[in-house]
Amino acid sequence: MIINADLHIHGRYSLATSKNMTPNVIAPQARLKGLDLVGTGDALHLKWLKIIEESTEKTDEGIYSLKKDSQVTSENSGCRFILTVEVEDIKRVHHLLILPSLDVAYGMREDFKGNLDSDGRPKVHMNGAEIMDIAHEHGCLAGPSHAFTPWTSIYKEYDSLWDCYDKKPDFLELGLSADSDMADHIEELQDIPFLSNSDAHSPWPHRLGREFNEMKVNELNFQNIKDSILKKKINANYGFDPRLGKYHKTACTRCYKIFDIEDAIKQKMKCPCGGTIKKGVDYRIYELSTWDEPHHPPHRPPYVHILPLADIISRRYNKGVTTVFVQKIWEELVHKFGNEISVLIYTPLKELEKVEPKLTPIIKAFRDKTLQIESGGGGRYGEILFENDPHDNSADKSADNSNNKSADNSDRNPDSTLDDYF
Repeated sequence: MIINADLHIHGRYSLATSKNMTPNVIAPQARLKGLDLVGTGDALHLKWLKIIEESTEKTDEGIYSLKKDSQVTSENSGCRFILTVEVEDIKRVHHLLILPSLDVAYGMREDFKGNLDSDGRPKVHMNGAEIMDIAHEHGCLAGPSHAFTPWTSIYKEYDSLWDCYDKKPDFLELGLSADSDMADHIEELQDIPFLSNSDAHSPWPHRLGREFNEMKVNELNFQNIKDSILKKKINANYGFDPRLGKYHKTACTRCYKIFDIEDAIKQKMKCPCGGTIKKGVDYRIYELSTWDEPHHPPHRPPYVHILPLADIISRRYNKGVTTVFVQKIWEELVHKFGNEISVLIYTPLKELEKVEPKLTPIIKAFRDKTLQIESGGGGRYGEILFENDPHDNSADKSADNSNNKSADNSDRNPDSTLDDYF
């Protein structure tokens, strides 16, 4: 069977996370997204473990679903959960663990050194190798989270995975700032499976499942998920076009001018405007690269660029992603075509055009890889360019962005209007 899985999210006890991140909200939202499996996140936090126990029941080895007496109807609760946690080590590097059971989660709490309950993402007084050893002793999978981001990533701190773990990790999570084309410039990653996950702090569709993995499993249980990853049975990675990321290119944090890597080095990372040139993911890949072009190993699945449907609607109409205007269009498309992933990837363009003709060219451009993007950098998100479009106001938004880093693409309060809508 083929499933869509988002294996990295956070629960309500993590810093800067929506209070709506509970199983009873996540499950129906995941169904609308088109996800079959979602990581619980924060599976070492005692209060979060209690919520998981109270809200879910075991349906197979290591797999949980909402209890039948849940207020959410069975029709809307089709998504399953697998236990996951992100751990921050002594050097502030983040690691993703995938756990086989609640018993293992409780048992692992005794092995980690640190306060596991001060935040959903525990900060432990241990290095990456120690964390991985504990994970493997308990039958878990382990690998680096968002490996290329400028903050809290393995390649921020180390030049090699082996410097951190002393061994090969089970997987590497690409994160929103990188895709397979970028990562496969690096020789040491040739034998490592890639995961693409959302790292969602909100259950709404522009966060949950914004990156996910299409996986092949015989049955939906922990061992088959483990085998799918270790035996490289991932059919595809879906996620952001890295050019839309706010740290994709090396750029000034004040005026957002993008620099070639060589020029940034010559400028000693200082912009003529007086601002600081922030090293982008492109720069870090350049430093780590073995080859000038990506070398995809035979097992590497395709990486398909997508953008959350609400984000596409928001950018196309220049409306806030949580406004009723955007939500209404999103709901119409999702209920018409089954779920968001179906709209973005599978629905025939002719059918989409009958419902929302202004969105169809953007979705088509994502599918055939012709999307025109002004790359982000220095803390400013990239912009989709709408050619020959009277509604295009990217120049105005760029001007606004120069005075406001958040601009229209900022991480808005996920609870501002969606609570009343869903």
